[in-house]
Amino acid sequence: MKLNIKPAVLGLVMAACLFSLSACSKADTVSEEIDAGVLTQMEQLPGSFLELYAGLEDSQVAEFKKNMLAQDQYAALAEGVDSWVNIKGELGALVSISDDVKVEAIDHGYSATVDAAFEKRNMEFSITTDSKLTKITGVAFVPEYTLGERMEKAVFNTLMGMGTVFLVLIFISVLIGGFRYIGKFEEKMKGKAQETASKPIPEAPAPVAAQDAQEEEELVDDLELVAVITAAIAASTGSSPQGLVVRSIKRAPAGKWKKA
Repeated sequence: MKLNIKPAVLGLVMAACLFSLSACSKADTVSEEIDAGVLTQMEQLPGSFLELYAGLEDSQVAEFKKNMLAQDQYAALAEGVDSWVNIKGELGALVSISDDVKVEAIDHGYSATVDAAFEKRNMEFSITTDSKLTKITGVAFVPEYTLGERMEKAVFNTLMGMGTVFLVLIFISVLIGGFRYIGKFEEKMKGKAQETASKPIPEAPAPVAAQDAQEEEELVDDLELVAVITAAIAASTGSSPQGLVVRSIKRAPAGKWKKA
């Protein structure tokens, strides 16, 4: 069943005409007996609006909600669109609407309930109005589920609730258990810091001694310098260079040369 804009407007105009009958008003008190005119109007409302919902295309949802919200007396219909969109997949196409409408007087208004048959399951549709029948105050969609489906949903909800609770408890337990490792890690880091601070820093060797050792090694390996020194010693003593053996050569401290 497809919904065009014109049928939707006509349905709203019809509902407005029904609401505008002043002879069918009522005080804001609950009465056991309902006026015949009020009863007639309320019996026509559920079927008309349910057909309106059933024929609503997905592309028309946004525009329908906008139009209903613009009119205060129909704002509740816009709120019911979201509920209808959520359950229409479980219902399928509309097959029939019962002629038996249950009308009741409630606090500050009336309610009308009708049973409808859909391809997949039946549904109970309710609509409530104010006491003067000038404003729709709410709509309700109540699909009929089998006992197995209700049990399945109950078990699923129970498992989800219990699973969430257990996951939170496990997380808290792991978090609390990790505190001891955090304490050990902090103690270990503090111990390393204290060990590093108390460890003596080795002194660097004197650069002068290293320089002297290097110069001595270089002098020993210099054969030409050894030959020159040997010749000089032989010339000064008048002996043969062959009888002289230079074992080592050491540089004299610079201070002695300056004093000479």
